[in-house]
Amino acid sequence: MLFTKSEKTFALIDGNAFYVSCERVFNPKLSGRPVVVLSNNDGCVVARSDEAKALGVAMGAPYFKIRKPYEKAGGIALSSNYTLYADLSSRMMSIIGQYSDRQEIYSIDESFLEWTGFRHFDLDRLAVDLRQRVGQWVGIPVGIGIGCTKTLAKLANRLAKKHPDFRRAGICNLTALPDAALERYLSGFEAGDVWGVGPRWAAKLARQGIRTAFDLSRVEPAWVRQHYNVVLERTAWELRGVACLSQEEAPPTKQQIVSSRSFGRLVGDLASLRQAVSTYTARATEKLRQQGSQTQALTVFLHTPPFNTQEPQYHPSVTVRLQEPSSDTLTLGKAALSGLERIYQPGYRYQKAGVMLLELSSARVEQQVLFPQTPGGTRARSSRERLMETLDRVNREMGRDSLWTASQGIHRQEASPNWRMQRGNLSPAYTTRWDQLPQVKAI
Repeated sequence: MLFTKSEKTFALIDGNAFYVSCERVFNPKLSGRPVVVLSNNDGCVVARSDEAKALGVAMGAPYFKIRKPYEKAGGIALSSNYTLYADLSSRMMSIIGQYSDRQEIYSIDESFLEWTGFRHFDLDRLAVDLRQRVGQWVGIPVGIGIGCTKTLAKLANRLAKKHPDFRRAGICNLTALPDAALERYLSGFEAGDVWGVGPRWAAKLARQGIRTAFDLSRVEPAWVRQHYNVVLERTAWELRGVACLSQEEAPPTKQQIVSSRSFGRLVGDLASLRQAVSTYTARATEKLRQQGSQTQALTVFLHTPPFNTQEPQYHPSVTVRLQEPSSDTLTLGKAALSGLERIYQPGYRYQKAGVMLLELSSARVEQQVLFPQTPGGTRARSSRERLMETLDRVNREMGRDSLWTASQGIHRQEASPNWRMQRGNLSPAYTTRWDQLPQVKAI
């Protein structure tokens, strides 16, 4: 028997051209048009519609290089609207989660469901119902791949979106296929496109005659482990139908949190850098509290433009340690600004700044110190914790930046500082700001 089909069943649901699809939900005029979404500061292409792919637009292409021929062909470019994408992702994931009590949100547009024990269901009909509900309730088209391992589900999802046998339905169920059909599809799938392989390993595998997913599934796993590592060995087992990757119902806690952005234009003054570093620290500590962690140290860094030979180069960083772990925006903001003061040098124009939170630990575990940093001890800390809870709740319910610290800039909403991203083609915040909600007008 070629394949050993495990008792487990996984489904991978993935939004098609997710960023572009989010834009089309509220702007139907974009349907059928070549559309790309650009990275920070409208730099590179990070999402493409099928029409843009047909024009030859490559993922990651610098927009300034393709702009003229692309716009001449009727193409539309949009700035990344991360707030909109995150909100629609949350809505989509909540619907997907209704189809299994075991859900793993893998990325902003991908989610695994474990359908083990669902064999008495018609999985194809279940997938059709899921796909239709997401499309009707959120407006996002999705592809669904079903397999007896997560790697096969990932491969099936790619077939559902690209292979002519499945593209029309948007669903590929490998568990329902006989071994001969499964071999045929795996033989047409390049090893480098298998989840977890990548181009470097693919090149090495090709030199050893392993060019397709089927080739990799036939290699003795012990040989793979000897010549590569245990990660690729698991991939080989999974392609055979032996489940090695478990379902993670909650994402693992991050061991580091980084908040950083390239500036819209070069920045040389300390006041602007203080605003930027304060804002990045606030973003990082918000994520820190979301995962229930605290930090013992943080690193502040600056970068001048590395590829601009006309600018003097300076890439400093400094790590600031705290007396006691904290997840308090004000405490960490003060520490970050002290680090900035130590590394800032006038005479340079900086392209990027950032903050990295290190030595993370659970906020539920508190190591007592002999001389507390917070005046007033436990009582004062409890008050600050309530303040942070209020800050997070207001920004969550009323929209990001409804409340902010003064060090982030008192007039933040009145003018766009030099350090902010350039997003010249930003769509409205259709779902998260009252003044930008879509309106239906009577004719």
